[in-house]
Amino acid sequence: MQFRTLGRTGLKVSVISYGSGGPSVLGQRTGLEDAGQDALIRRVLDLGINFIDTSEGYSRSEEILGRALKGVPRDTYIMATKWNPCEKETPKTDPQDLVRSVEQSLSRMGIDAIDVMQFHGVVPSIYRTVVDRFYGTMKQLQAQGKIRFIGFSERFFSDPKHEAVVMALEQDGGLWDTIMLKYGILNQCAARRALPLAQEKDVGILNMASVRVKLTRPEELEALMAEWKGRGLIPRDALPEKDPLGFLVHGEVDSVVSAGYKFALDHPGVSTVITGTSRVDNLERNLAALLGPPLPEADQKRLHALFGPLEEAV
Repeated sequence: MQFRTLGRTGLKVSVISYGSGGPSVLGQRTGLEDAGQDALIRRVLDLGINFIDTSEGYSRSEEILGRALKGVPRDTYIMATKWNPCEKETPKTDPQDLVRSVEQSLSRMGIDAIDVMQFHGVVPSIYRTVVDRFYGTMKQLQAQGKIRFIGFSERFFSDPKHEAVVMALEQDGGLWDTIMLKYGILNQCAARRALPLAQEKDVGILNMASVRVKLTRPEELEALMAEWKGRGLIPRDALPEKDPLGFLVHGEVDSVVSAGYKFALDHPGVSTVITGTSRVDNLERNLAALLGPPLPEADQKRLHALFGPLEEAV
């Protein structure tokens, strides 16, 4: 396994981490039963993956992780979870909601402390309210030893330009130990301001959903490229209609998905890339992609030229 330092936390995190959200929600939406979930998490650890991300909002994921990790030495994995500071679109008002959520998360997962506690889905319009209303409570929980580090995740489809992340890093860089954002082949906007600022402020970046959804669905990818050509976002002759990103598949790159994972780790500001598959074979392929050689320089340059200027949410 390869490791990177998670910003100022000093934690050494595996370059691939496991996320219990996403489409499968730790197999809860794909029919994976208890034994299969337990085996999946044990395989995660056997492969050397030491960072696990979850949320109180991911159905029963915290409870499942607590069961699957029972008896596993606590110093062999790093646990991150999240709390949503909003009820629908409106910020909550009672900081005790956060306290109760942390207590419940600790109980469900059977641990004494959460390594990284995150505000979930912060957008620009609520950012200041979240900080003013709830950050002090996070610090109290940290002082009590119930959490170790503090971060937040963005809501990418509502904020494709990463305005909340940039605002946080420019105004309050010292508050945040980690930030979870989306950076990938078709979503490179973070490389302009967000990732360089994170490096400058020594904030650890958790890269989420880097290949979801279009890179995993060939027909949808073809339709998206056709749409972007029609809108003049990319030249009409830049890519073929069929298998538009097939040029990436050669040498050490066995699929467009593998290329997506390699690209997602390419930026030095990224600490770890999250994968949320519920299938062990997919997990192992994603790991092999991240541990293998990076994309060839010529392919990287072509991807940056094609998609780097775009500000789309896909």
